[in-house]
Parts: sequence; C-alpha cells; structure tokens
Amino acid sequence: MLLLGMRERVLSSPSIWLCLLCYNCSFHCPQDVNFSDVIGALRYMAIKEGYVHPSLLRRLVFQNLLPSPKSLDFLLSRPFSLYQRSGLQSLVRRSGVLSIFSERLRSLEYLLPPLSFRPARNQLTEVMPAKGERKQRVGFFLGCAQNLVFTTTSLATVSILTRNSCEVVIPNDLKCCGMPCMGYGEIEQARKLAKHNIDVFSSTAVEVIVTDCATCGSFLKWYHTLLKEDPEYAEPALAFSKKIQDISEFLTQSISLRQDLGEIRGKVTYHDPCHLVREQKVAHQPRQLLNLIPGLELIEMKEADVCCGGAGSYNLTHYETSMKILDRKMTNIAATDADLIATGCPGCQMQLRLGVKRKGLNARVVHPIQLLAQAYRNAEELTIR
Repeated sequence: MLLLGMRERVLSSPSIWLCLLCYNCSFHCPQDVNFSDVIGALRYMAIKEGYVHPSLLRRLVFQNLLPSPKSLDFLLSRPFSLYQRSGLQSLVRRSGVLSIFSERLRSLEYLLPPLSFRPARNQLTEVMPAKGERKQRVGFFLGCAQNLVFTTTSLATVSILTRNSCEVVIPNDLKCCGMPCMGYGEIEQARKLAKHNIDVFSSTAVEVIVTDCATCGSFLKWYHTLLKEDPEYAEPALAFSKKIQDISEFLTQSISLRQDLGEIRGKVTYHDPCHLVREQKVAHQPRQLLNLIPGLELIEMKEADVCCGGAGSYNLTHYETSMKILDRKMTNIAATDADLIATGCPGCQMQLRLGVKRKGLNARVVHPIQLLAQAYRNAEELTIR
C-alpha cells in the first residue's frame, strides 16, 4: 500500500512536468543516469494511467496537427503570416491594445519572427541538384519549425549544401520528428512518427541525413533507443540514427567546405542549445563555422551551455520560471556587447528573440548557418562588382 501511495503521489504530482528536459542532470551525473528518459517514462505512465486527462487540445496537437505538416501550415503558419504581412501586427502594436493583456500573452506576440507565406517545403524540390560536380548525396530532415517558422534558415542550409557539391534529398512526406510528443509523454505517437520517417528515408539511398534543428537532431539520433524493443524496427532505427548529423557536424567533418566567404563585420556570441551540446555532444563545430567568416568576431558569453528556458513550449506552460532562466541568459549575453546572437535551435531562437525584447538589446538572433550563407552571398556580390 505504501508503494502504491508513493506511485500515485509521483504520477499525480505537477513536479514531473516542471523538468526542462535540458539533460543537464544527466550530463553531470556520475552514474550516467538519463533523468530525461526517467521523466519521459513518468509522463507516459501518468497519461496512460489516467492521472492526466486527455484534453481536446492535447488530442488536436499530438494526434492531428503534428502528424500533418499541411494542417500545421494551414492552421498555424498561414494565419500568423497573414497577421504579420497584412499590417495588422503593426496596427495592433501601435494601438497599445496589447497592454490590456497579461505579460505572458504579450510575450507570445513577440516570439515569432517574420513568417514566410510559403513554407520551405513549398520552395524546395524533393531532389535539389548539386551546383557543379556532385560529390555526395545527402538527405535533409526538414523539421516543422524550420519549415514553417524559420523558412529562410532551411533554404540557406540547402543552398550551402548544394554549393558544396551535395545533391540534397528532401522527402515530401516527412512528418514531425516526434520530440514534442515524447516531451509530453505521448510515447506511442512518437514511435508512430519515428517509424514513418524511417520508412520515408529507407528508399532514398542516402548515407547521411542532415538537420539544421538541434531538437530534431537529438531525437532522430535517439530513434534507436525509442524503437529498440520493436522486432521490426530495432535494426532499421539503429541504422537510421547512425546517419543523422547536425548541419555544423556535416560541414566541418564530412566535407571539404568551400572557403570563398565574404566579410561580415560585427560581434557574435553563441548560445549552446541543450539538445545539441549535451545530447549530441556538438559544441565546437558551430563555433568553427562562425570563426571561418572574415570580419566576424566571436565573443564567448558566460554560461553559454546553460539552458535559455525555452525548452519547447516551457515558456508557455511555466512562464515565470522560464523568464527567470531567460533573464539570467540575457544578462550574460548583454555582457558580450554582441550585435548577433547565434544558436542552432528554433526554440532557443524564439526564446532569445523574446529575451532581446525584454532586455532592450540592439542585437539580432540568427542560426549560424544564416551567417555562413550571408558570407557566401557577400563574396558573390564582390565578384560581380
């Protein structure tokens, strides 16, 4: 009875939903306990055993929206894009009407960058040919946020890959990587999405699959653990996970990167996404790319690898805690006096954009790959002149 009582208290406790899933505990644990896996399992049990009631919103997001890129575009991306491009956003901000809402709701309005009306998926063909001689054929996992929110980043990623003699395969029917489902305890749905994505890439004949989203990359590399008990998918999942590389890994380790880069004058600081630095052990590669760009000065911030507090939708579900973490991060960023804040995770980018607004900084938040693409363009402009 005592054990049953303890089990009930744990599964019904709000504490299991407070974890950021930043992997910091696991990273520093001398016994290599993966606490994020433990939290994920507890959340799954809480849902399965009825301690979390299945709401309409939860079913809509995890069962309908995430498995359907077209639905995400139609219900989320298009309306926000119209809001921004129609002039309504400027009107709303000038009117002061946002002041009647809570700080949390006002923050939501500033999270999103300017959205493209056409997702990256609609601007890319399934096979993007290499420019010049093809030296490698690579897959590209186009994540949901990158496709809909940070469209220009993924277009830049593909441009850099093709410029560096890569033929890029981007399957049209890719779905969400499954990490949002996993984070909220919807493990069975995460497994369905994983199996689908493995099947999609199985016929592409690529040896490497690149992603420009730190969160997608960490979970794609974890597919082999997610499906290790599945007799049909255990082996394919392991093979799939071994192919995954973050874009910074691939550009610095797997190819001979072209060095014809133009100048970008300014100071940049780099924030390590939790899913990249701890889960994937990728830290020096993004910095290596930034250091390649002429005129760009990389200034390290204090606690660069400490979570920014975004953690997916944590800034929505636990706003006050998230803002305390963000304010500490922004104090460290402000101390660098950087013009540019680079990071490789869309969730971090949105959180840091909000941080710039809160702190009143004159700095732009970018993905490292955007700066690399700009450096290539700058070199081309000099050549044309």
